[in-house]
Amino acid sequence: MTPDLPQIHLHDTATGSVRPLELREPGVVSIYCCGPTVYAPPHLGHGRFVLVYDVLRRYLEWAGYEVRFVSNITDIDDKIIERAQNEDRAWQQITQRCEKVWFDTMDRIDVMRPTETPHATEYVDQMVELISTLIGRDAAYTTDDGVYLAVEGIEGYGLLARQSLDQLVEGGGDREVFGADAKRHPADFALWKFSKPGEPAWPSPWGEGRPGWHTECVVMSLDLLGEGFDLHTGGLDLAFPHHENERAQAVALGAEFAKHWMHNGFVEMDGEKMSKSIGNVKNLVDLADRHDPRAYRLLVLQSHYRSPIEVTDTSIANAEAALGRLDTFARRTSDLDGAADTGVLDAFRTAMANDLDTPAGMQFVFNAVRDANSALDAGDTEAAATAAATARELCGALGLRLEDAAAAVPAEIEALVAERTEARAAKDWARADAIRDELSAAGWTVEDSADGPVARPL
Repeated sequence: MTPDLPQIHLHDTATGSVRPLELREPGVVSIYCCGPTVYAPPHLGHGRFVLVYDVLRRYLEWAGYEVRFVSNITDIDDKIIERAQNEDRAWQQITQRCEKVWFDTMDRIDVMRPTETPHATEYVDQMVELISTLIGRDAAYTTDDGVYLAVEGIEGYGLLARQSLDQLVEGGGDREVFGADAKRHPADFALWKFSKPGEPAWPSPWGEGRPGWHTECVVMSLDLLGEGFDLHTGGLDLAFPHHENERAQAVALGAEFAKHWMHNGFVEMDGEKMSKSIGNVKNLVDLADRHDPRAYRLLVLQSHYRSPIEVTDTSIANAEAALGRLDTFARRTSDLDGAADTGVLDAFRTAMANDLDTPAGMQFVFNAVRDANSALDAGDTEAAATAAATARELCGALGLRLEDAAAAVPAEIEALVAERTEARAAKDWARADAIRDELSAAGWTVEDSADGPVARPL
């Protein structure tokens, strides 16, 4: 490890334990993050995984590491084809539109763009070459509907599921992994799917078709990051079968694959895991339209990445209220000039290096904000400036943007504030309280300052 850089410890799905992130190249972290299949708008589960790994990336770079972050776009898939057929549109129209919506939404929630964004359709030739190699090694075979990997020959298959192959078969599994009649083993999975009439197709030695979902990330990650790259990430739902099947192909190729596997926990709604099968998937675009887009980042930061996260109207409203307090702090301290407390920064660095402990990281932020406000109230501007600089530095490391510019106050809100001032001057406290409630319902509060009442957004 490069001197002065913190040793990062992360939970490794392959070992089931928190262990040091051992880097191939000192000071440089190579990360592959499974990206979206672009057939619909992003949902809250997408939002959680991109925010978790955006925070990881930002923290690593803040701590002094160089990060190469690759995240793919799956732009050919059964779901894309199904939607195109249902809407009688070209599949490219679906993918291009949905990819634009994806990145527009990522911009709204302040997610950094990947270093590279490979598309599956750009790598079909390399996937065909990979499959040919596997067939040549008797690790894959052809059936009447495609080409399959023979998992019985893969040492340690089931590692990321923490189960043996026999246990996986006994427990059943994903319909893509289990159930095709022509397969030699129930867990064998498709590397290549022969196309039906009217479906998109690419040439191959076995017949026209398209690659299986599990094949694209193997080719793209090894091409862009090389063998033995440091960290493979994604949602917990991808650990098996998707990531296990990626790993299996690399094993069959004799290639060193990811050295560390990191998976974030589920999004829950009303106590249930978010799932399309039970109809409780909410749209991330709608959340960004209806709420402060920063609120979801704050909600994610306040939960450990491996724990379930509850997303409700109440939890989002609470996050928005906390953001309001942080923004008020930012405005109140915008004129202060100080240096961050290096002791607090070191403690934050240590907490975050311990399996990305963002709840602890946010506690350092809230403590610094409290200290800054208390110092200002006591007239100690020097201490306030140090605490304020510390809070701002930590928020930057977490990607939590603060708004320190005063929001434009609508004319109708200004009129209510003026009416409340008149009511208070006339000692009409009932009317003043009613106006305060009316302002609150509209999302505003009034702060009585030495310069007179000032409207602030909640």
